Amino acid sequence: MTEPGTRRPRRAQGALETRVLAALNEAGAPVTAGWVQEHLAADLAYTTVMTVLARLLAKNAVTRRREGRSFVWLPAADEAGLAALKMRKVLDGEQDRRAVLASFITALPEGDERVLRELLDQAADDD
Repeated sequence: MTEPGTRRPRRAQGALETRVLAALNEAGAPVTAGWVQEHLAADLAYTTVMTVLARLLAKNAVTRRREGRSFVWLPAADEAGLAALKMRKVLDGEQDRRAVLASFITALPEGDERVLRELLDQAADDD
């Protein structure tokens, strides 16, 4: 518990989203925001969990459906999918996509560059 008048250190951007998404993946079935709050056991307010779920919904990383008077939540993406959505959002916000992609590729370590080439080749073969 934090002393009155002191602030808790802020979480890294996206860390809470990742933890919520991991909890939804672990659940293996649709769950309520209350379940997520209890499962995380991180002294989080219900409103904080709802805010995170709403952000994930806006990113298409989760889905929800009404059950009774509340919603149940399901993951639409795993952690890798969430990271890919974040990367896509950054790319979509840039004017010169080619320059951003070129810069990204040239900054990759050799092993990652090789994996990317393999994935691109595989995607081309699937077309």
